[in-house]
Amino acid sequence: MTRQVTLAALLAGTALAAPAAAQQTELTMYYPIAVGGPLTQVVDGIVAEFEEQNPDISVNAIYAGNYDDTRIKALAALNSGDPAQLAVMFSIDAYDLIEQDLIVPFEEVIEGEEEQAWLDGFYPALMANGAIEGQTWGVPFQRSTIVAYYNKDMFREAGLDPEDAPETWDELVEMGAALTTDETHGLMIPSTGYPYWMFQALAIQNGKELMTGDGLHTNFDDPEVVEALEFWRSLSTEHGIMPEGTVEWGTLRQAFLEGETAMMWHSTGNLTAVKNEAEFDFGVAMLPKNERLGSPTGGGNFYIFKDATEEERQAALELIKFMTSPEQAANWSIETGYMGVSPAAYETEALRAYTEEFPPALVARDQLEHAVAEFSTFETARVREGLNNAIQSALTGQKSAEEALAEAQAAADRLLSAYR
Repeated sequence: MTRQVTLAALLAGTALAAPAAAQQTELTMYYPIAVGGPLTQVVDGIVAEFEEQNPDISVNAIYAGNYDDTRIKALAALNSGDPAQLAVMFSIDAYDLIEQDLIVPFEEVIEGEEEQAWLDGFYPALMANGAIEGQTWGVPFQRSTIVAYYNKDMFREAGLDPEDAPETWDELVEMGAALTTDETHGLMIPSTGYPYWMFQALAIQNGKELMTGDGLHTNFDDPEVVEALEFWRSLSTEHGIMPEGTVEWGTLRQAFLEGETAMMWHSTGNLTAVKNEAEFDFGVAMLPKNERLGSPTGGGNFYIFKDATEEERQAALELIKFMTSPEQAANWSIETGYMGVSPAAYETEALRAYTEEFPPALVARDQLEHAVAEFSTFETARVREGLNNAIQSALTGQKSAEEALAEAQAAADRLLSAYR
């Protein structure tokens, strides 16, 4: 009898244990890295901490390359037998993802005042790309603005004030000339990888945005936009402070660290790597102005895919809430240089202490006051490709800025006409 009771108890225990194991929700998350450094280790650490606190959720975080690679791989997974439930992808992918009916707005996933407060807690400038037609399709994670890095030691050697970075285009040219030597360029602005992003900054500084807020029109052939591209090219051809041709996005940080350029424009996502690797005194500043100050925001947002089950959507939301919480956002900012995505992140003890010790970590955040949404339209990838090609054609001297941008505008009009 005792034996029978024991077996019954064991069987009952097994029966009770089985549902608990079955209740674990498995998530697959794709994410990109567009700057150097061991960022995959940082993501893995955050995910491991989340799983420890949420044993009912298992997360397979897959590093997928750059932003374009990540979009391709995540969408391929959706069409395969092993789909993803969420991903970090370009903030500017939102229009295309909506058009393809692949994602759900967060308003359909969150519940109650507490989660609404979480959704309302991000910096508005970082929400701009994900807020479309009254709904929120993406929330910020690895977000940036372009900042100006400069070698203070080289400033001193050139007789320049190391605490006074260029604040205007005229000062950029003047200081760049003083910093240019036979071995060192005064300035490098990357024109591969994400040339449209750097160009958007120049256009904004010249008083013009590249697109309208509804994603239906572009302003590539506007005189102020053409003038911005002509200025970019003049930095090498007329002023001689930048190399002629193209400057590589992927190797620019190393070029700065090795003293090949006194100044560079790049993502704030490189900040911690520069801090850890620079063997010289360096500074970080907002981008200079012509008509106005300005930089586009940049980086990746979290998206939840429509094919995820209700249970998976809720698990994905818990992961996103955890990874964007003030404490995690603060840690992410310290470890990478990307900005904390909410004011609350900068109120944490960790990030307050870090920014007091290292004030350059506040530059990208402070620049949000002058920032605009990153370039995004319907047919974003194809419209952006046309603009990238125009930029590189002008910078390499194959076409005039006016001719190249007129062609890009005509191509954009053809692509966008179906959505107007």
